[in-house]
Amino acid sequence: MNIDLRQLRSFVAIIDEGSFTDAAIELRMSQAAVSRNLAALEAGLGSRLVHRTTRTVELTPAGERALPHARRAIASVGELERSVRAGNNVLTLGYAWSALGAHTVEFQRRWAAASPETELQLVRTNSPTAGLAEGRAQVSVVRRPLTSGEYEVAVVGLERRYCAMASDHPLARRRSVTLADLATTPLAIDSRTGSTVLDLWPASARPETVIDTNDVDDWLAVISSARAFGMTSEATVHQYRRPGVSYRLVRDAPRLAVYLAWSRTDPPAQLTSVLELVSELYRTP
Repeated sequence: MNIDLRQLRSFVAIIDEGSFTDAAIELRMSQAAVSRNLAALEAGLGSRLVHRTTRTVELTPAGERALPHARRAIASVGELERSVRAGNNVLTLGYAWSALGAHTVEFQRRWAAASPETELQLVRTNSPTAGLAEGRAQVSVVRRPLTSGEYEVAVVGLERRYCAMASDHPLARRRSVTLADLATTPLAIDSRTGSTVLDLWPASARPETVIDTNDVDDWLAVISSARAFGMTSEATVHQYRRPGVSYRLVRDAPRLAVYLAWSRTDPPAQLTSVLELVSELYRTP
């Protein structure tokens, strides 16, 4: 099966623009070429992606499933092109959940002032390496150490841990909670990229019910529906304010280490500057 970028772009443009004619105008190609590209993509995938009528286009169930993947593929190729063309003039900082939390904006501003010749791009990738393994990041922010010998890591700061709960739960009336308060409730955990593990609790007093989630959005959806509590770093509190979700400090939980990670064999030229700036921000009261 050979899928090329023109096919994916035609498919996405048809949906975004609402017609084959408008997609052709947006892509600067003929309507016939747009139609051929979509037909080739559908043939390659073995499924009809779009219902065509004289006035509208609608996604089929297969098209609904394919569209987000097509968008991501186009975006990834764009990042590849920008990275190769820019060379050392782009620094990509990956993260899975919440970047640098309250320090994110200040990091961006100070970086732009100190290194105007190097564009900073923040890239969210829901993977354990926050984009390193996928080639989407040169440096990544992680909140659990990477044990693979492919990567170097450095601790750049510590963060407090917070509980996330439905805003109408009785515990939301408190200013803080304890680990024992959370041991009797279902707990939502992202075991791939989250920062919470059951080892935070004594073996005899751990949450009995664990709901595994796929990413921060899934995690927040479970919590806002009152199905479970969650525990996370204070960075999440700053980056993900959601209606129906309240955050409370877990006052007896150990602080969470924040790491920067990078390839052992291909560190970015700006690594020292990144480490120094992020470490300074976390030292600042």
